[in-house]
Amino acid sequence: MNDYVKKWIRSPLLVRSVPFLIFVGLTFFQGKLGESSRYWLYVVKTLVGAWLIWTIRPWVEEMRWRFSWEGVLVGFAVFGIWVGLDSWYPKFGQAGRPWNPHSEFGLDSTLAWLVVVVRILGSSLIVPPLEELFYRSFVYRYAVNPAFQSVPLGYFGWMPFLFTSAIFGFAHYEWLAALLCAFAYQGLVIWKKRLGDAITAHATTNLLLGLWVVRQEAWRFW
Repeated sequence: MNDYVKKWIRSPLLVRSVPFLIFVGLTFFQGKLGESSRYWLYVVKTLVGAWLIWTIRPWVEEMRWRFSWEGVLVGFAVFGIWVGLDSWYPKFGQAGRPWNPHSEFGLDSTLAWLVVVVRILGSSLIVPPLEELFYRSFVYRYAVNPAFQSVPLGYFGWMPFLFTSAIFGFAHYEWLAALLCAFAYQGLVIWKKRLGDAITAHATTNLLLGLWVVRQEAWRFW
């Protein structure tokens, strides 16, 4: 581990923000390097995200994944909201071209299915820890007090609750579903006083959504 990595990984602020920002930065370049980069760069960022999680996990106590039935149930509920509300409200911004590897690599091609599997694994196992750590552990508590480690995970305040949820919501094309999703995940953290349940809920939602996309060919959700 080089000195630069050692420096940021030992900073409570940087270790909770840099991995997410790297992941978002790679997301920004998807499609900017040719149409196929929408897919191969997703594979790259998933691998990078896995490395980041592996690297920071020993340094972030609240990042421990904790299975709970409450988390699973919330994940199912959010999935229902995400899909059920889709046609009932205007979206934020303009929809891009659907993320469909079959249109790029050939219908039912091995490469297309490989990319689909990576997408499902990435959204279910990599995205939830990175996003929950950034939004629910860091941003929420920092909005309460810049000395955020002094703020318990179970602390509730209307301002940070709405502020963090709004940022999360409007970072998504499906802003209303994402806003309600943020309410649910942050509520879990506050209720259970730990982050792991929200990671479980987020992973459950994304797994169900990925399976729904493939089963229904509802590529617009990706």
